[in-house]
Amino acid sequence: MGIFGMFKRSEKIDPEAERRRLLLDIGRITDGRIIDNEINARGEEIVFYLYTLNGVDFESSELLTEEQKSDPLKYAPGAKVGVRYDPRNQGNSMLV
Repeated sequence: MGIFGMFKRSEKIDPEAERRRLLLDIGRITDGRIIDNEINARGEEIVFYLYTLNGVDFESSELLTEEQKSDPLKYAPGAKVGVRYDPRNQGNSMLV
């Protein structure tokens, strides 16, 4: 193995998959509310949600998976949802 072979990764790590894995491992759950949804130019559904921790409002968005799209009322504006967040970086979150 040459010098460059030592630094070459055998596989590429998807940063979004790694972020979600971290949240599943260390995340805490709180209540949130869907505030809006839209379809982007690629036809993907995006939901915007709000959650509050220690008096601070956090707003985020997420692309819905096919499984989540199968229950449209659960992600309609005004719906209550579970939000998993990173206790060390409370703005890092995902829908449960």
